[in-house]
Amino acid sequence: METTVGEVPAVEKDSSVPPYQQIEAWLLEAIANGELSSGDRLPPERVLARAFQVSRMTLRHALGALEVRGLVTRVLGRNGGTFIQGRKIACDLNQITGFTDQLRSNGHRPGSRLLEAVETGADEEVAKALEIGSGAPVYRIIRLRLADEQPVAIERSWFPAERFPGLLKRDLNGSIYALLDICYGERPIKALETLEAVRPTREQAQLLGISGPPVAIQIERIAYSFFGSPVEYARDIFRGDRTKLTLWSGLGVAL
Repeated sequence: METTVGEVPAVEKDSSVPPYQQIEAWLLEAIANGELSSGDRLPPERVLARAFQVSRMTLRHALGALEVRGLVTRVLGRNGGTFIQGRKIACDLNQITGFTDQLRSNGHRPGSRLLEAVETGADEEVAKALEIGSGAPVYRIIRLRLADEQPVAIERSWFPAERFPGLLKRDLNGSIYALLDICYGERPIKALETLEAVRPTREQAQLLGISGPPVAIQIERIAYSFFGSPVEYARDIFRGDRTKLTLWSGLGVAL
C-alpha cells in the first residue's frame, strides 16, 4: 500500500545546500520521527518530484543516496516502487555485549516480549554446547526483541539450570547477561558465533513482521564465562532487512 508523506516542503532554491541533500534530509527526519516506517512505499517519483518542486532526476539523486545508506530500496516492475527500509540495527559481533547494550549504544530504545521461559531437559545438541549431560535440566528462554518498539529478532537461549538457580523467577525483560553478572557473577566474556542465512518459518516471519520474500539471519552462539565454562547456548533469528552485522578480520596477523 502506498504511503502518504504529509506536507512536503518545496526545496529552497537559494540555499547553499543542494536540492537533493535537502530532500534526503527531509526524508531522513521523516524516518527518524516515525512518519515513515520500514516497509512503507513512497508515492510515485512524479508525485514526490512535484511536491518538492524539483526534477525527477534531482529526486532520484536523493533516493539513490538513501539507497546507498540502506534506508530505502527501489524495486522494479508492476508492484515495484521505493520502499522504506528504516535505520538498520548495527550488531557488533566483535563485542560480547548483550542485545540490550548494543541497541542503547546505537541510539535505539530496546524492548522485549517474553514468549517462553521453561525448565526442560537438554537434548543432545544443547547438552554438547553447554558441556552437560544429555537430559540435564536447562532453562529455555525465548524472547521477541524490539528496537524502537519494532520487532528485530527472536532470541532462543538455553542456560544450565544448576549454574543459575532461580533464573526464571527474575525479570527476564531486560538484559539477561546483566542478570548473570549481578546475580551469579558469571557474565559472558567471549562467544563462538556462527552466521547462516535462513528462511524463517511462517510463525517467525509473522512475529518479526517480515512481508514479501522472507530474509533472515540465524546466529548460533555459545557464550563463555571468565572461567571458560559455557553459560549460554543460543539460536537467534534476526530480520535481514533491519540488521547489519559487523566483524573485524585480520586481527593479530603480522604484515
